[in-house]
Amino acid sequence: MNDWRIYRGVGQPHDGVRRLPEPPPWRDFTRAQDGAPTGSQDPSGARRLGVRRRRAENYAPRPAEVDAVNAALYLRRPLLVTGNPGTGKSTLAYAVAHELQLGRVLRWPIVSRTTLQDGLYRYDAIGRLQDVQLERARGAAGNGAADGSAADSRADGDGRADGDGADGADRDPGIGAYIRLGPLGTALLPSELPRVLLIDELDKSDLDLPNDLLNTLEEGEFAIPELERVADRQPVVEVLSHDSGRVAVHGGRIACTNFPLIVLTSNGERDFPAPLLRRCVQLELEPPGEEQLTAMVEAHLGEEGVAAGQDLIGRFLDREPGEVMAADQLLNALFLTQHTPHAERLTRERIADLLMQRLDRSR
Repeated sequence: MNDWRIYRGVGQPHDGVRRLPEPPPWRDFTRAQDGAPTGSQDPSGARRLGVRRRRAENYAPRPAEVDAVNAALYLRRPLLVTGNPGTGKSTLAYAVAHELQLGRVLRWPIVSRTTLQDGLYRYDAIGRLQDVQLERARGAAGNGAADGSAADSRADGDGRADGDGADGADRDPGIGAYIRLGPLGTALLPSELPRVLLIDELDKSDLDLPNDLLNTLEEGEFAIPELERVADRQPVVEVLSHDSGRVAVHGGRIACTNFPLIVLTSNGERDFPAPLLRRCVQLELEPPGEEQLTAMVEAHLGEEGVAAGQDLIGRFLDREPGEVMAADQLLNALFLTQHTPHAERLTRERIADLLMQRLDRSR
């Protein structure tokens, strides 16, 4: 019998970690490609849709899901997707972006401290002040070293009025270098096609964020006061986007030309205010059925994964009504039990029990 364990608890150092197999496809971060511009190269999309992409191509969403996505596209309204953990709420955004070729999904994960400002843009005023002070210090040191030749330069008529002349201006990167758009701000940039924005787990936010979003979601535009103040002198300023590219902002305001497909997800842990619900197309996701689960497993683990995991798939589907369990728990159990093919059946069942525990069970 082969011992599948890497850590053995023997207390003696060994090099067993070197035989650690490749990670599960949904946890493989080596596929990340910095600056990947399209959905087909989006490492997050590959982890969610499966490296074979069969989940996106074979998965048959329920009619209500298809209708809700199309309603949001036609009406240019956000899509609020509610459901238990692991039902595919976030994956829906990646599936739409993949099928419609809308590029890399912009993701805005929400935590209790998230504010609207985080989603729109950030201005690094402290970084800019530090750079100014550093340039002044360099200029002062340079002026001190050049004092001996300054008189000769003035005598020849080639001197400058101060040390912050043309060279100093060339070194100044400008205010745009200190402004970075957030996921929502990037999604609202003018574009030929709508971007896909995933606002993940909105129910984790504080009480103010859903209401703070209302005006931006309704108008599809926002202002950057730091750029509005200098618009008369700098009508066009290049800033950094959430994609790490540089984009031009005109007059200190950003207004979309194609409203993005905004997918807001919620685990249903709280209610949202009526003004937000009025602005959204609402969708309640049911737990995946046999067809969806089979497509998901095949996308990540192939047909052999489906064949070897029929018992665990059946166990997942036969759970008690109302029992909350996420689909990625099933994937984890399938992947790990397939790496213990020579282990005793009791060991494989113990692994499955460890990984497929109810999420709604009191601790």
